Amino acid sequence: MSCTTILVGKRASYDGSTIIARNDDCPSGEFHAKKMVVVHPENQPRPYRSKISRIEIELPEECLRYTCMPSVDDKDGIWGAAGTNSENVSMTATETITTNERVLAADPLCFRKDEFGNLKPDGIGEEDLLVLILPYIHSAREGVLRLAELLETYGTYESNGIAFADEKEIWWVETIGGHHYIARRVPDDRYVIMPNQFGMDKFDFEDAYGQKRENMCSSDLRFFLEENHLDLTIDGEFNPRLAFGSHSDADHVYNTPRAWFMARYLNPIGYNWEGPNANFTPLSDDIPWSLVPERKITIEDIKYLLSSHYQGTPYDPYGKFGDPSMRGAYRPIGISRTSFLSIHQTRSYVAKECAVIEWVAFGSNAFNAIIPLYANVEDIPDYLSKTPKIPSTEYWYWANRVIGALADAHFGSCEHLIERYRQSLQSKAMALIRQNDDVFGKYMESNILEEANKDIVALAKKETDDLLDKVLYAASCHMKNGYNRSDN
Repeated sequence: MSCTTILVGKRASYDGSTIIARNDDCPSGEFHAKKMVVVHPENQPRPYRSKISRIEIELPEECLRYTCMPSVDDKDGIWGAAGTNSENVSMTATETITTNERVLAADPLCFRKDEFGNLKPDGIGEEDLLVLILPYIHSAREGVLRLAELLETYGTYESNGIAFADEKEIWWVETIGGHHYIARRVPDDRYVIMPNQFGMDKFDFEDAYGQKRENMCSSDLRFFLEENHLDLTIDGEFNPRLAFGSHSDADHVYNTPRAWFMARYLNPIGYNWEGPNANFTPLSDDIPWSLVPERKITIEDIKYLLSSHYQGTPYDPYGKFGDPSMRGAYRPIGISRTSFLSIHQTRSYVAKECAVIEWVAFGSNAFNAIIPLYANVEDIPDYLSKTPKIPSTEYWYWANRVIGALADAHFGSCEHLIERYRQSLQSKAMALIRQNDDVFGKYMESNILEEANKDIVALAKKETDDLLDKVLYAASCHMKNGYNRSDN
């Protein structure tokens, strides 16, 4: 999937939380309806069978309850995508990443021949990862180790980046070829931006083969690197992005501009982002994987960035200034084919039972809002969990899809409506979380979290229905067959 990821260390976030966030975007020309559900241990598929690669994997009997964001149409598999388990470990999977020919020659992606001699995917992929990992891990670090074991055992047919988070730390994993991986702990005082490219630009092999405090990798990765002449650095400081990633013309249209816009927003003063003396431009291949932000990062910042379409630059497809030929030159971050946005916030200052908040939005982020939901619950309200295949504005995914399609064609008339909706819904939902944190802390009853989620979802439906009414009116007033004269 063509996605965008932001990871925020606990000393870089506004409240000391670890935060992992990702836009789940569909391939070009596709729109995958999504829902949010809770999977209980008795409903975990055993044995697990992949629909894409047809691989079958026996899973342990003991597993944890977890949330996930599966596809409504399961013809291509579950695609759990993102979730949190009952031990407060979160996972988002996956960010499709790039690689290069040298890596694929040394460790090809996994394919098999069918009875007709056609190549078919083999091993595991994005379809499978969340279901195979999240129910069986008790920390972010354990997530890396379980993924590593699966890659070594089964291999993969695609290149992916995966994030794991718990209260203490965040780990980021990038696959290398069919069977290798590299992983880094996100520094507590930094954020990470990932726009569909191989991202890591530094790595410590001594730590990875020693105490593994900040770095992990395949046991033979250093040998693999040397045997296949993959290290391209001259000064001796190993750069994984140069070794394992890509530097194509397509990156400069699709990937690097997103990294440029996000880093420009979070570090506006420390670097020059425009002009002849710019440190980095939309075409730069060396924008750092992680940076210390110039101020602490909020949930609203993350939502803004993952909704962005290069506002305030000549590249905004909705823009009205600058060279018209540059509008829409780069792939937006908040693209039309986003299925959902999830932000997993693990808080250390509240009771464990209500520590993880899953912020969720459906559809194109330029036209939606996020709501916070407690993750440690038994069920998710129908407005999010019962999404049908057929469009119906009685469900949040479809309501947001309709609003986005209407508002896009009439951006100038609808932009202010969506801004007001976003601020109203998000501020009211945040207030409900604050209120219910206090109530839960006093009474410690699990049904408080369930009822809080119901209240937040009911609020989302009310505000979204109101927005739909206003956007429909605005779009209807601009129909081409309209006429100003009325009947007598």
